[in-house]
Amino acid sequence: MRPLDGITVVALEHAIAAPFCTRQLADLGARVIKVERPGTGDFARAYDERVRGLASHFVWTNRSKESLTLDVKHVEAAGILARLIEQADVLVQNLAPGAAARLGLSYEVLREQHPRLIVCDISGYGASGPYRDKKAYDLLIQSESGFLSITGSPDEPAKAGCSIADIAAGMYAYSNILAALLQRGRSGRGCHIEVSMLESMVEWMGYPLYYAFDGATPPPRAGAAHATITPYGPFTAGDGKTVMLGLQNEREWEVFCRAVLERPELAADPRFSSSSRRTANRQELEALIVASFASLTSEQLIDRLDAAQIANARMNDMHEVWQHPQLRARGRWTEVATAVGPIPALLPPGAVDAFTPRMDAVPALGQHTDAILGELGWDTAAIERLRQAGAI
Repeated sequence: MRPLDGITVVALEHAIAAPFCTRQLADLGARVIKVERPGTGDFARAYDERVRGLASHFVWTNRSKESLTLDVKHVEAAGILARLIEQADVLVQNLAPGAAARLGLSYEVLREQHPRLIVCDISGYGASGPYRDKKAYDLLIQSESGFLSITGSPDEPAKAGCSIADIAAGMYAYSNILAALLQRGRSGRGCHIEVSMLESMVEWMGYPLYYAFDGATPPPRAGAAHATITPYGPFTAGDGKTVMLGLQNEREWEVFCRAVLERPELAADPRFSSSSRRTANRQELEALIVASFASLTSEQLIDRLDAAQIANARMNDMHEVWQHPQLRARGRWTEVATAVGPIPALLPPGAVDAFTPRMDAVPALGQHTDAILGELGWDTAAIERLRQAGAI
């Protein structure tokens, strides 16, 4: 058995935050019924065609789900949604602000008739406050949360290369739903969960916020280097390849000077004798380090860092990650089915010995519509009438 076997989740979702949340629930065994627009579906299906014609975002966040196409504004939709909710344990939605309420799917409307239902609303800014109705995309939340102000080079801010604001909100929705299911097991009652992308990202900004506490200077943008610890970041070896390394304390600094740079006298140099002094003299120190590394290939440098037990990493590109020896050695890759054949997929993080995560197919648009409606009581003729009417 998986932890969420027998749990049914109805998802009115699109893009990334809510689909990423519900995919985690599906990984643990939940049945996730994804409600999509007839004809087009979740608009993330059309973001690109990089996975044999399928969208990269969509295959990442939607495996192990069932796709039901339904025009939620159609006159027939209310009855279908009502029957779906009757069998649901969890309702997750990240529609436009106010859209779920207009469909009669607010927690305030549902809680009396469905006291065990857990309703999770995911939005950009939350259901109250002056920003309530603003559109919120991942990059915009990265900006509003202050993330862009500390990310990038001194001359130019840079966004994260993946949708971290969506991911943050999706993971907080996921963890809150798991907590709500535990609480319901004790109290017998569901609850309302509200997750905002802004609040999720600002939580992740805790260190730079406190660093700038009480009007202090915020961390500077330092590219791929750490803004307040030196040396900690990318360095070029003699073969032109980049090696990342990081030091955390004075003991490591002494070992680094002696065993890696082979310049033990630098450990006591007053310019570099503490973390704050090394950061204040960052450019001078980094020039010394690069000059020392110029005689070493990246592999020789990594060997020397490993021997000294100094933390380091290669700067892999996506092709190298697909072939990463650590992931391969630990058997972290499997396959999932799609409409265009099997594709590789990473097993969910967290190797649990009590159950096998669910790794079922990425659904085609509307693939499960007839089966789900049949379960809900519509016969073949009724389903065809709904299709002809444009409801599904």
